[in-house]
Amino acid sequence: MKYRYLGDTGLAVSELCFGVMTFGGGASFLGAPDRNWAEFGTVPDDTAHNMIRMALDAGINFFDTADVYKNGVGEAMLGTALGTDRDRVIIGTKGRWRITDDPNDIGATRHHLYAAVESSLRRLRTDYIDVYHIHGPDPRTSIDETLRVLDDLVHSGKVRYIGVSNFAAWQLMKGLSVSERRNLNRFVCYQGYYNLGARELEREIVPLCVDQNVGITAWSPLGGGFFTGKYKRGEAMPEGSRLAQRTPSESAPLTHPEPHDIIDVMGKIAAERGVTIAQVALNWVLRKPGITSLVIGATKPHQLEDNLQAVEWELSADELAQLDEVSDVPPHYPYWHIRDVAGDRRLPTDIYP
Repeated sequence: MKYRYLGDTGLAVSELCFGVMTFGGGASFLGAPDRNWAEFGTVPDDTAHNMIRMALDAGINFFDTADVYKNGVGEAMLGTALGTDRDRVIIGTKGRWRITDDPNDIGATRHHLYAAVESSLRRLRTDYIDVYHIHGPDPRTSIDETLRVLDDLVHSGKVRYIGVSNFAAWQLMKGLSVSERRNLNRFVCYQGYYNLGARELEREIVPLCVDQNVGITAWSPLGGGFFTGKYKRGEAMPEGSRLAQRTPSESAPLTHPEPHDIIDVMGKIAAERGVTIAQVALNWVLRKPGITSLVIGATKPHQLEDNLQAVEWELSADELAQLDEVSDVPPHYPYWHIRDVAGDRRLPTDIYP
């Protein structure tokens, strides 16, 4: 396993971050059953424990969860499985969404975040959270208020670093500016949706994070399983597969108009390399600017085992160029102007696509 620094924290985290969104199932759900994220997969305790050991043995030291994953069960199962290994790993969790019907059990407010952090600590069986993310923007609460709460949590020792997930670029930049003006702890990482079939992160988020030294962790680098190659052109989604049972709440579409064209190129590279299409997909994201770590998930040990092998090799420059070309989509304004017209002053380090 290789390691990269998370933003400017000095923390060395594994290139693969094991996400436990799939952990939990059946009667172990807490809270309202219609909000348990079961559509992403359900993993029983024994399998979850086995995969955590696999991840640790492979050198993964970065684990991702959230309070809403199975309404707290994901955090609880991770805490139990880590056991005495807790202090040798980096745990990232998130808060913002609702678990109960309490009208204040939501948002990035002082009331909710204090309660959410205490609950996460209890479920994770720890007295500190390494990286606490705001899971999404809360337009009802000022970013000044949210950052003051997070700063208090850091000073209390219950949280060590803070981050965001699924923010717009202007929202992240506003938060960084507020932190600087008010001398508050700043967001050190951004977790966002990024894969070969959805490259919007490259337009604003990646340049911003590189410029401001904010680490990026990519969620759904396999596009919800599409970039495993099991979904064939012209065929119906396999019964029981994640994409076949996608729900309206799972807002992670592939935005490329012809994603099977990408699969064709990936399949050719995979065959020549003697690797899987999934490994090609993960390898591509790891090679992109600004990326610190990929959040991978699994419902079965063999899936995790295959993902772990993605860090054992690297795409060549030619293979990377082939994948960049087939997955490219015409940029919206002002990005086509930045790329095509303002390119006369472009620096070698510029990362606009």
